[in-house]
Amino acid sequence: MSAQPIHPHEPDRVPRNADGIGAALSGERRMEFYRELLAAAPENAEALLRRWWCEAMLDTSPDGDQLTEAALTGTLATTSVAEVIARRQEAGLPVE
Repeated sequence: MSAQPIHPHEPDRVPRNADGIGAALSGERRMEFYRELLAAAPENAEALLRRWWCEAMLDTSPDGDQLTEAALTGTLATTSVAEVIARRQEAGLPVE
């Protein structure tokens, strides 16, 4: 499982809000996102937005199709949780 982005991206490519996510998705996926968001209980809305933000980032990635293919074929580069924790600790970032 990889916890770090494979390629750095501009944080503003897909804003982390419902409008930004909806704008980045197209057609049926946009409708599915809004249906899920409107039906979500308040305590589940944040997790739903995070999941769909990831989907929107992948959809708008220039190499999104290659990343999806690599994930499906098991050839996507991965990083262990222990490695991510060690990197965060070295950088002085929280690991909780």
